[in-house]
Amino acid sequence: MEEIKLNKLILHPEFYNTIEELRKVNVNSSKEPIQMDFDFSFDTFPPNGKLKLLTKKKQKLDFKNGEILFQSNKLLIGGYDESTWDFMSLEGSAFITSHSYVLVGKNDYIPINYLTNYFYTRSELISNNNNRLLIFTDDPKSDAKSQYATDRSNFLEKYTPENSILFVDGPMIGGQMNHITREMVECLNLKNISPIFFVKNSTSNLVTDNVPAFKGKYNSDMHWSSKELAEGEITNFFIYEDQINNKNSKIFFYFKPFIDTSPQRIELHLETYNFIKSKIMDILDLIYFLILVNGDKKNPQIRPIAIAEKYARETLKIIDYRKLLKTVGLIPTMNQERGFN
Repeated sequence: MEEIKLNKLILHPEFYNTIEELRKVNVNSSKEPIQMDFDFSFDTFPPNGKLKLLTKKKQKLDFKNGEILFQSNKLLIGGYDESTWDFMSLEGSAFITSHSYVLVGKNDYIPINYLTNYFYTRSELISNNNNRLLIFTDDPKSDAKSQYATDRSNFLEKYTPENSILFVDGPMIGGQMNHITREMVECLNLKNISPIFFVKNSTSNLVTDNVPAFKGKYNSDMHWSSKELAEGEITNFFIYEDQINNKNSKIFFYFKPFIDTSPQRIELHLETYNFIKSKIMDILDLIYFLILVNGDKKNPQIRPIAIAEKYARETLKIIDYRKLLKTVGLIPTMNQERGFN
């Protein structure tokens, strides 16, 4: 197996070429971009699915057991998050993304970051200068999300160590990311990598719409689980089965780490679950410990993801995008202008 070298920053090979192609278009003045994260809070599920109960009762997690497991160094664990500069101009939209993975070492966190740069436009005149770098599309945000998912998959498949647990910020199933993420999970599973996904914000009502006792009583699954759970508890496990394509099947449940904060959904592919089923409760105890040790009740995150997020945001500051885009000369939209003030 090729040795994976972390603790470095990687630039997409066309990163600066995209800037140069924009400069050749000879557009007008620009101002600084706005930092954002892709919004997958309105996560969707394939319409042909069936919901089943896998376990029949909620359970209390044991963070002390999680601490013992963490200190034993028996599991190799890491976390992933991303951050994006989004610049909306009259000529098109630029998306500059920092993909961030951190491996939890014995004494510190070992990061690797990957910076990408894409420009999307509805102008055939602009894109004809270089179709490969200035991308013509009718739906820039949708295409940007799809490209993000592809880059994320390639990044994690290449740099996540074998025989490890991978904590990922965001849903496993969400809109146009479904097949890309599913293929990533399958590839990771072949390397004995177990990806577990965390969803902090969601309007999904998959449970409340399909369990007769809940129907019409709750605004969303988050609302239901918030009422259902005490601090440190998880709901029963659900299995979502796609009746047309069983590769879209997943296990999910809700977890409430703190009494006065919203729960979050934790989900994993059915094949991943079957692989780690014998130690799933120990892993969940570890998750509870890593959320507590992160120490942020207002934004409860598992520690490796929180560290990955910090690296993602800080890495975006390394290159002066404001200066680069000003030299290109994009005209910001009115909403973009408001974001500058």
